[in-house]
Amino acid sequence: MTTYRPEGLDDAFTQPTDAPDAPAEAPVQLPTLGFTGWVRWAWRQLTSMRVALLLLMLLAVAAVPGTLFPQRVQDPAKVAQYLLDHPTTGPWLDRLGFFGVYSSVWFSAIYLLLFVSLVGCILPRTKVHLAGVRGRPPRTPRRLGRFPAQGGGTTDDDARTVAERAAATMRQGWSWLPFVPTYRVDVHDEGGGTWSAAGERGYLRETGNLVFHLALVGLLVSVATGQLLHYRGQAIVVQGRGFANAQVDYDTFESGTAFDPSTLVPFTLRLDQFDARFDPETLQSRDFTAHVTLTEPGDAPQERTIKVNHPLTAGGAKVYLQGNGYAPELTVRDAAGEVAFAGAVPFLPQDEVYTSRGVVKVPDVSGDQEQIGVVGYLLPTATQVSDTLYRSTDPQPDEPLLVLSVWSGNLGLDTGVPQNVYELDESRMEQAVDADGNAVTLYVRPGETVDLPDGLGTLTFDGLPRFVALDLRHDPALTFVLVFALLAFGGLAASLFAPRRRVWVRAAPGTGDDPGRTVVTAAGLARGDDVGLQPELDRLLAEILPPAAAQPPDPTAPADVSTPSSPSAPTVPRGSAT
Repeated sequence: MTTYRPEGLDDAFTQPTDAPDAPAEAPVQLPTLGFTGWVRWAWRQLTSMRVALLLLMLLAVAAVPGTLFPQRVQDPAKVAQYLLDHPTTGPWLDRLGFFGVYSSVWFSAIYLLLFVSLVGCILPRTKVHLAGVRGRPPRTPRRLGRFPAQGGGTTDDDARTVAERAAATMRQGWSWLPFVPTYRVDVHDEGGGTWSAAGERGYLRETGNLVFHLALVGLLVSVATGQLLHYRGQAIVVQGRGFANAQVDYDTFESGTAFDPSTLVPFTLRLDQFDARFDPETLQSRDFTAHVTLTEPGDAPQERTIKVNHPLTAGGAKVYLQGNGYAPELTVRDAAGEVAFAGAVPFLPQDEVYTSRGVVKVPDVSGDQEQIGVVGYLLPTATQVSDTLYRSTDPQPDEPLLVLSVWSGNLGLDTGVPQNVYELDESRMEQAVDADGNAVTLYVRPGETVDLPDGLGTLTFDGLPRFVALDLRHDPALTFVLVFALLAFGGLAASLFAPRRRVWVRAAPGTGDDPGRTVVTAAGLARGDDVGLQPELDRLLAEILPPAAAQPPDPTAPADVSTPSSPSAPTVPRGSAT
């Protein structure tokens, strides 16, 4: 088979490869990216939409272990217990940072990469968007009969007047925001007495998208700042006593890495009275009110109240009422008759009738006497069920009773290992028993004094004040978090619901059946399906034409809505969204 080849056309593409004088083909040399090229490629990948979405999803997945495993900054005791219960997997999880998820290296890396990705997406898009906002709307296309929304009519006004009237109508703002134009408008003289007005709206859609992403960046920065500068502490305050906002006065305290203890505002808080109200039938709680006296630097003492979900603001911190209970006032004397312990001991409620458990540790005994530990329960309204069994029937302290067991030995307070004040380390202690080997149980009511077994001393139940558990939180970024969250919501709403539309109105001198009049044609184009486009075009024509002159489009006439290939074809640019 022969192939036709014009004379004089001899090159490597037409010359047979098996010809003896055919030149050898040189191997294709691909350019190398180099270091700069790889950096640019990595930057484009990092700032792409798919990577941003992947990082956002990865951040949500990375936060899951923080809800499944105890966190050391919140509850170190639970972390220690988890490590004891899981000797094999626990140390590995600790090495990988699963007990400090939000401060771990891998969580911080995802967080920072997402931040960089968002910034890298926003900056170039903002530049392009600002250029588009400052630009002029596209000129009126030559053929308006191919758009989905159409209309027209005739008028006795000249073409320029009609075009300027259309432009003024499109510039009118909303009734609730009249000084903000709805359309960007351009009036153009097309020659031959023909004038046109082009209007474009919908840049608010991209603006909302950018505001949404900027608000996400603001949220990331605010949350990070709050984690660095925040502090949170819990304190138990007994009725009639006070609390000072100093780090040493907190029972538990946690703070960010950049927190400075000297920034604590030195206010004081005294619990004057605590009121608790319960339903008489179901015994369900109805109201808790803590009456306190707040003294801030430079101010006189003020009487304030703290309720559940109604915190007190003091020293820039929110003071929440987290819990309450009873703190029996006890006095323990050792075998020599010396006061070894005196004070109120908070007992933690265990049920809805405030059956409370507490521990009394007495290390300061005289001589060589063994240290004393007392463990027991407080029954606010004790009812005897059997000879040795009592239970509480009401959360109010109508018939309070302490049911205690006594231990002696070494409390282990000098080992250097922190202890839970509500737990007794029994490893070096022995429980007091009677002659039959049964554990000794003490029943003590307010005002009574009982002898401790084995000649350890005495215990006196002096009174039963209440206590409150206060939770103090300070986060300087909370206001910014709220502001950026609202901005993100508003930007997202604008990006989803703001319509993107283009409207054109052409006014030309009439010919044929309309000599001496002006023929007006109008068309509209929207991004996507927009049911409000045709009604808006009709309203525009109603404003610029007499009522009888406006002509609705013929529903039977075919409309070409495909994108034409001519340079004058209108197109609606599609913005990317991360």
